[in-house]
Amino acid sequence: MQEMRVLSPTGVLGSGFVEASFEAALERKPHFIGCDAGSTDPGPAYLGSGRTAFPKEAIRRDLRLMLAGARRLKIPLLIGSAGTGGNDAQLEGMHQIVREIAAAEGLTFKLALIHSEQAKDYLKKRMREGRIKPLSPAPHFDEATIERSEHIVGMMGAEPFIRALQAGAEVVIAGRASDTAIFAAMPVMHGFPEGIAWHAAKILECGAASVVQRKTPDCMFAWLRKDHFVVEAPDPGLTCTPQSIASHSLYENADPFRLVECSGTLDLTDSRYEALTPRSVKVSGSQFIPAQRYTVKLEGAEKAGYQSILIGSIRDPFIIRQIDDWTARLEEKIHSRVRMVYGDRLKPEDYLLFIRIYGKNGTMGALEPVKEIRSHELCLSFEATAPTQEIASTIASITRHQALHLPIPEWSGLITALACPYNHLDRGAVYRFNVNHVVEPDEPCEMFPMDIFDVNRDSEKKLAA
Repeated sequence: MQEMRVLSPTGVLGSGFVEASFEAALERKPHFIGCDAGSTDPGPAYLGSGRTAFPKEAIRRDLRLMLAGARRLKIPLLIGSAGTGGNDAQLEGMHQIVREIAAAEGLTFKLALIHSEQAKDYLKKRMREGRIKPLSPAPHFDEATIERSEHIVGMMGAEPFIRALQAGAEVVIAGRASDTAIFAAMPVMHGFPEGIAWHAAKILECGAASVVQRKTPDCMFAWLRKDHFVVEAPDPGLTCTPQSIASHSLYENADPFRLVECSGTLDLTDSRYEALTPRSVKVSGSQFIPAQRYTVKLEGAEKAGYQSILIGSIRDPFIIRQIDDWTARLEEKIHSRVRMVYGDRLKPEDYLLFIRIYGKNGTMGALEPVKEIRSHELCLSFEATAPTQEIASTIASITRHQALHLPIPEWSGLITALACPYNHLDRGAVYRFNVNHVVEPDEPCEMFPMDIFDVNRDSEKKLAA
């Protein structure tokens, strides 16, 4: 192949795209459609709980259009990071939606499901062999960490997608995957230079996010050739410029020139960005440096406890002037009251109370450079995290009462300091990330088993992988 055309409908499945843009892109006859379906951006709750960051009906709408479009052109559809976190439950949830769409639309295709959730025994074995290495910064990691994790997934590279395509899959739904691997797999499989393939994939994976000003989540289109690629948004109202494409190449990367993948590093040192038309950009010069050792990043989430939150505002200028002292005294009062209620049954290290002050440093905390409070009112959020929901709820109730009436020297009698729009809210289980490591497998597909199905409107038959 001398040219490969690629359609990315949106930055993440469920965020939506303009149907007219999608249809315009299909008229350009793409060789495949790719879409990311997950991220760690929304936090650990989705990997830990198995819920999806976007509503299932929004996912269904986007997926229905993509499936119908791909089958109309008889081209592959590749989806990665199914269900947000990519664990097995989320992968199966996406599988169910695919089956329902196939039945409703009368579609027939060969489906590959690629699993990314890791067996705990496998991880323990690799750890004992010294083949799990920390990234920076990395939390403490041992067998106990593995055991208490709700889910641990591996972030697959391009190779599992290539294996699925070589097995004849027309639709690939994968667990947790590198966003770029979704789009690099097919070009790499067809012999395009890896520097071109991976850099184009970096621009495509966020849909139209790399345009000068995105109006709404939407499509992006690319033409890959042997020595360059070209990107353009199908919507004629969206513009790509050398600056917008170059800036997106840096997006979410610690190093502006080196982007690390499982199989190597994309090197942008010599990349060139040129305006091909007023709306499209040509990129050349990108290189790919193969890794000496193939690695797979791990992502894990464990239950941190149960949480209740309280939100309130303060408009009293006297309290605002001494807000740090007031919140410090408030914390002391809350801890004292918790000890009074629970005694030795609840130790200080068993729960967490956290206060954010919006209007002072609620966004950046200690890193906030502006020290002077410039607002006439402050918003305070209180988080109580504890071993059970009942305890967290109790601490939140104590917090509300103490914050309502904590006095200051300037006032006498009973005061009301905090205005709460509602009583505290019980959030249920909350999670934290507990893994930031890589595994060194024997081969790229070792950690990612695959199932193959024949899907049609009436039934589904599992085939030998």
